[in-house]
Amino acid sequence: MDGSDAPTLRNDLSAYWLPFTANRRFKQNPRLFARADGMFYYTPEGREVLDAVAGLWAVNAGHNRRPIVEAIQRQAAEMDYATAFNVAHPKAFELASRVADLMPGDLDHVFFVNSGSEAVDTALKIALAYHRVRGKGARTRLIGRERGYHGVGFGGISVGGLVKNRMYFGPGLPGVDHLPHTHDLARNAFTRGQPEHGAELADALERLVALHDASTIAAVIVEPMAGSTGVLPPPKGYLERLRAICDRHDILLIFDEVITGFGRLGEPFAAQRFGVTPDLITMAKGLTNAAVPMGAVGVSAGIHDALMEGADAPIELFHGYTYSGHPLACAAGLATLDLYAEEGLFERARSLESGWEEALHSLRDARHVIDIRTIGLAAAVELEPRPGAPTARATQVFETLFDRGLLVRPTGDTLALSPPLIVEPEHIARTVDQLRAVLATVE
Repeated sequence: MDGSDAPTLRNDLSAYWLPFTANRRFKQNPRLFARADGMFYYTPEGREVLDAVAGLWAVNAGHNRRPIVEAIQRQAAEMDYATAFNVAHPKAFELASRVADLMPGDLDHVFFVNSGSEAVDTALKIALAYHRVRGKGARTRLIGRERGYHGVGFGGISVGGLVKNRMYFGPGLPGVDHLPHTHDLARNAFTRGQPEHGAELADALERLVALHDASTIAAVIVEPMAGSTGVLPPPKGYLERLRAICDRHDILLIFDEVITGFGRLGEPFAAQRFGVTPDLITMAKGLTNAAVPMGAVGVSAGIHDALMEGADAPIELFHGYTYSGHPLACAAGLATLDLYAEEGLFERARSLESGWEEALHSLRDARHVIDIRTIGLAAAVELEPRPGAPTARATQVFETLFDRGLLVRPTGDTLALSPPLIVEPEHIARTVDQLRAVLATVE
């Protein structure tokens, strides 16, 4: 068959439905990447774009790191796939042990999944199963928080608190309630680190206990630092109060660390940064530097042992995924953890925090800015919404910055930033300079 007989391959952008994207707007002016390296993406035309969001809070060690790439290549050549149902492969056990060593307290066990959304649904199911095997099967109620993001599974959107994630998809799981969010612009604007005000907001859990009775509540799930809603660090004392209330009423505490895990706040997990140990931790993103999709749930010894000893069937937890502990993902995860350790990237994030903080807060007087929040290597620049057009200003800033070679993450009227942990001072300066310049020109 000569070239004239070959089938025509169509690539007109119409087939691909992009996630969390205004598709009609995007396809009028598509933003495409062709490759990535270190701190940068490159467009098909070769234009450089500084990545100020680590892909999507995920590429903590920077893009296209050779040790990770080579580990994936070796694993693909050796064994492409192995089921995790009744058989296993050595790298899954090795990675689980390495992750367990990074977690605080007695979180000694790891259940592998493929994304943050799956990690959340898995953690919720483990919490429900734990209470059931203890003879407390009436504990089925789950408590989330307003403005929380816990992925897009039905469990995650039920306990989540972002309106657009929930409103189109029905009532979700039954028996879910929510704590109030901690964002307090009047008292905590332009916070550096943890806000001074708001610890008392955790006491809302006592009101929910009084309303529903503790005997019906299985777990509370929060992001220790809320990310997707626009970087909301926990008020001082808030997580400690939440932990104490959960302990008092035999309620499990779940930290969703899909964003904060693996160095974003200068520690392996935010639990260590804030000195509060949950019963379960969800993780993904930085686990493999986003090179291969993977997530996990860290589980305390008490929960794990209760399920092992109290199960009423040979299979202790009827749950799992075709790709749990995928060999390529495990290889990527092991190489990623090696890079974090060898380059001291968690410690590096902590050492850069003060410079990052100073640079971002220098935008306090920039046009349209009503708040700036920084903690670890994360930041939010909140803009005053346009009257009658919420999100429009942040969207325009995002698009203009992209055209000028900087990638940020718009969320509502907030610009979120979370650079790879290999960021250099000149990258931080470039980020802030571009933000200031674009904010000065956007109406």
